[in-house]
Order: sequence, then structure tokens, then C-alpha cells
Amino acid sequence: MTPRPAMEDAAWLDELLPRAREVAGKVGELPSRNRLMRELHIGAAKARTLRATLAGNGVPNSAASASSDRGRLETTAPTSALVGAQAGTDEFGLIRSGSPDAAVRPVRSWPVLVLAVPAWVSIWSGWVGLGELTGFGPVHPLPGIWDGLTINTAITLPIGVETYAAYALRAWLSGDRAPTRARRFAKWSALGSLLLGAAGQVIYHLMTAAGVTAAPWPVTTLVACLPVVVLGMGAALAHLLNAHEGGDVS
Repeated sequence: MTPRPAMEDAAWLDELLPRAREVAGKVGELPSRNRLMRELHIGAAKARTLRATLAGNGVPNSAASASSDRGRLETTAPTSALVGAQAGTDEFGLIRSGSPDAAVRPVRSWPVLVLAVPAWVSIWSGWVGLGELTGFGPVHPLPGIWDGLTINTAITLPIGVETYAAYALRAWLSGDRAPTRARRFAKWSALGSLLLGAAGQVIYHLMTAAGVTAAPWPVTTLVACLPVVVLGMGAALAHLLNAHEGGDVS
């Protein structure tokens, strides 16, 4: 039987164990670590501890038994504070309803959209302009099948580079909901993408101000590689975020 942690370190475990049993009852077997992470929005370390506890104490065969376990544990769960958490907050950093700070409202994120609109217009035009200076342009992707279909490949630059930067930034700042190894990769790739995006804007505006009509070959080489690089980083980050049991380093 898997030993449980000390009582003062087990508050979060007693709080999440009933929900983990419900997940087990729903899938009909011992859930994987990734399933627990996804369903309960927790990190890899806590998911492993929950999984080991379920394996040691037995897994319910139905949601009904999970519900009865929930009622039993809620009456006996310790009231000690969560380890490392601030008073008045739960393990996810959310303010508890009974705490003195419960009336504090979260900061709204809609101003980010207002900031994003002018930035996106400028970034889009810069990347498309740089793409045209480096040989990107209209193509017919389906000749003989749909001759009228035309796509300007210059749009792949702002979509790829900036979307990946936002994706990696979100993964980096997601806290323990993402594996440590994935957050580390996301951090450096997000910073690199943002710096690369800024460099692309600077190069484009400098060449435009100088009246350059065709980018020099080093710039063309770098820009031509961006779609492939972005695809590789996006695939790598997605793999790290969904690492299998034992493939995660945390």
C-alpha cells in the first residue's frame, strides 16, 4: 500500500482525492497521470501522487461509489492550510469564498484585445511586406484542380511566428498545469520568438526606408526558414505538454 504524506502536507490530497475517484469511476479503470492532469487541472507531481494513492487504496467501479467517498472524505478532511499556499487561497491561486480577500475581483483581460488590434495591424503589414521582399507571394496551390485558388504565402509569416509566440507564452505562464520541462522550453522559445518578431519588423522598416526592393540573401535565407522552424517548435512544445508517463521531467 502506498504510504500517504504527513497530515500537514496532505490537505490538497484529501481535497482532490474524491474528484480523482470520480475520474476513475468515469473511465472504469485507474486513470493515467495525463488524464488526471487534464481533468483536475493540476501538475504532474500531484497527478502522480493521486494516481499512486488510487492504486494503493483501490479504485471505485462506478461514479456512485466515488460520490460516497466524496461525502466520507469531506466530513473527515483536515482543515490545515495547503502547503506553500498563501492564506485565503487554494492550490490554484484562486481566492476562497470564505477568506477576507474574497471580495477582490480579478483583473480584467479585455484591455489586451484593445492593445492587440493596432499591434496586430502593424505586425501583419511588416511581416507581409518582408515576405514580399524575400520572394514570398501569390501561388496557386491546386493547379489543375482549382486553378482559381490563389494564396499569398507572405501571410504564413505573421500567422506562424506570432501565433507560436502567443502559444509558447501561454504555456510558459500556465504554472504547474504544464510539465516543468515543457514550461522551460516554452519560456526560451517564447522569448526567442518575440525577439525574432521584433527583429523582422526592424529589418523590414530599415529596408523600406532605404528603398530596398529585394532583400539581401542572408535575410531571404532566414525568412525562408521561418515556417519550418515554427512548425518544429510548435510540434515539440505540443509533445512536451502532453508527455507520457515517465517522459516528463519535473
